[in-house]
Amino acid sequence: MTATPQLADRYLAAWNETDPAARRALIQEVFAEDVTYTDPMADVAGRAALDATIAAVHEMFPGFVFRLAGPADAHHDQLRFTWHLGPEGAEAPVIGSDVAVTDADGRIRTVLGFLDRVPSPA
Repeated sequence: MTATPQLADRYLAAWNETDPAARRALIQEVFAEDVTYTDPMADVAGRAALDATIAAVHEMFPGFVFRLAGPADAHHDQLRFTWHLGPEGAEAPVIGSDVAVTDADGRIRTVLGFLDRVPSPA
């Protein structure tokens, strides 16, 4: 088994990192070089494209943080968890669920994301 519930914490740490150099270091640590990430708003491949996607989320939701909405579940090379995105200490306007698959080195190589709650456009 290469996927662990703790991997969800590292995953969200990468998504929460606002310093570009520190974020790239986390992405290199957590994600495979050929990572693919797909959700309703993005479909990207490679660490650089994932980094750009994370940066775009920071621009869209400045000051928001990702946090686990409950325990992560892992078995074999698969990990699933639900997350909240919102201001620290406040109700999250965005909720989603991700399923990740790891490679032989324990890095995430595939992410399938789902948006469960998204704010209405103003």
